[in-house]
Amino acid sequence: MSMLDLDKFRATPLQHDPYDFLCVPGFVKRECLEELHRDYPKVDRPGSIPLGVFPQGPSFDRMIDELKGPEVCKAFSDKFGLDLSPYPTMFTARGMCRPTDGKIHPDSASKIITVLIYMNPPWEAAGGRLRILRSQNLEDYAAEVPPEEGTLMCFRRSDTSWHGHYPFEGQRRAIQMNWVKGSVYIWHEQWRHRVGAWAKGVFGGQSKGY
Repeated sequence: MSMLDLDKFRATPLQHDPYDFLCVPGFVKRECLEELHRDYPKVDRPGSIPLGVFPQGPSFDRMIDELKGPEVCKAFSDKFGLDLSPYPTMFTARGMCRPTDGKIHPDSASKIITVLIYMNPPWEAAGGRLRILRSQNLEDYAAEVPPEEGTLMCFRRSDTSWHGHYPFEGQRRAIQMNWVKGSVYIWHEQWRHRVGAWAKGVFGGQSKGY
């Protein structure tokens, strides 16, 4: 059984203001959420962590396998109007957020499409809500996305795909998937995130965050 509601994704219109993006609450099927919470990587520090650094369970592995599959690739290719099949994918997970996270940024130029899947209870905090920005001003936003369980947010990366959020401290789970321009970038980023995870655990630090 699929864990992802691709029909809902296909039916959600792509937004173009201020850049190509869409948000799909309920992208992860509700009946799968309990087991995914149980099997989510046990990330106990801030930052983007490559999969496999912390323990994760079988249902989480199954969802990642589905996200890597051809049906998901085709759905995203059709939605954004470009063939993503030649490009590799990269995955990281977040578990904890610090007040220094959420800095405004457009994503690196090696990323093509950014996909975020949130895995948190109903979100009551004012901070930690991702904003799709028209400029480098958190109040100049086109949409605000609470990071609630099962919600997907994705966008086409550009030099002006600004996004960020107000500070939040505590548990804030997010799976990030990117189609990227080459496997060398994946190797570099996985290495950088592994070193960064170690450094944050030992010395502290800050990150941009999603």
